[in-house]
Amino acid sequence: MRYVVEGGPLRVGLCHCMTCRKRHGAPCNAFAAFRAGKVRVEGRTLDWMSSEHGRYHGCAVCGSPLFWTAEGDDEIELHLGGLDETGQFSPQYEIWVKRREPWMPPLAVPQYVENRPAGLAS
Repeated sequence: MRYVVEGGPLRVGLCHCMTCRKRHGAPCNAFAAFRAGKVRVEGRTLDWMSSEHGRYHGCAVCGSPLFWTAEGDDEIELHLGGLDETGQFSPQYEIWVKRREPWMPPLAVPQYVENRPAGLAS
């Protein structure tokens, strides 16, 4: 399973929502959002509904979660843990901080109680 990306991300974030926590078995999900047309996925994936309009995609062999897409959206959110090189991207904001573990300090980036407000530049 592999993905290749052209260009940099639209944004990079940390999500503390319960869906991400349960899907990853971790206290949060670190991700980078890209234009879908700039990402080439190589290998076989399976996908599952994660919300009414969202789908998460995982490796068809081991089931590891790899990325997330939303119906009618031109973006793909790649999970930073799936990148070959670590440290490429730093989060620019945190969402669903009301679900953040109390022992996990906030980053020095914008904090959103739930989702990022609509209309913010990507």
